[in-house]
Amino acid sequence: MSSPVTVLVVDDEPAIRRLLHAGLTRADYLVVEAGSAKEALTSVQIDKPDLVLLDLGLPDRDGLELIPMIKGAGLAVIVVSAREATDQKVAALDLGADDYVSKPFDSEEVLARIRTALRHKLTSEVISPVLRLGTVEIDLSLRQVRKNGEEVHLTPKEYGLLAELAKSPGRVVTHTHLLKSVWGPGHETDVEYLRVAARNIRRKIEDDPSQAKLIRNEPGVGYRLLAGH
Repeated sequence: MSSPVTVLVVDDEPAIRRLLHAGLTRADYLVVEAGSAKEALTSVQIDKPDLVLLDLGLPDRDGLELIPMIKGAGLAVIVVSAREATDQKVAALDLGADDYVSKPFDSEEVLARIRTALRHKLTSEVISPVLRLGTVEIDLSLRQVRKNGEEVHLTPKEYGLLAELAKSPGRVVTHTHLLKSVWGPGHETDVEYLRVAARNIRRKIEDDPSQAKLIRNEPGVGYRLLAGH
């Protein structure tokens, strides 16, 4: 019998911790709590959670500073914060956060993001060479994309963008990361390149490009390849 997954909830508001604790417990997670950055770092060492739900507005330290420390301990981390500014979301994701949920949040959405982050944590060391999304198949080892068994012809940049998203299915990948990885250093602000490439990919792999279901745009932040489609 596998041991239950432990989630550390880091938030200085007791009401938020109670709300998350109740939802996580109903979903059969073990829950530990912290109300400050200091308590959070202690809990990471002692309780050894699998995933951390992290608020950014902590009383003793900015939550952004904790992200590299938590990731350095090998844990998944999802930011749950009232900070809605795009630059804060981008900063959290670029620092290594697995996802970002804005307050007020829907508990079911938080649980779904947790499941995605935990799946990615389990498979991150060994990326499956083939990702199947409905009728679309992305083979990272052969650098091929097929739809309904037929090969889809993508330009090198289009394939590069799709491959980067396929390496982190279900997670938001920031504009900066995608541009640096696919177009190279010096192109981090050329977001229009991404828009054009994403539009072309959708036209080639989506059943209905006007109602994209595979590649989701997170405005101002990045793109997400929808896992489990």
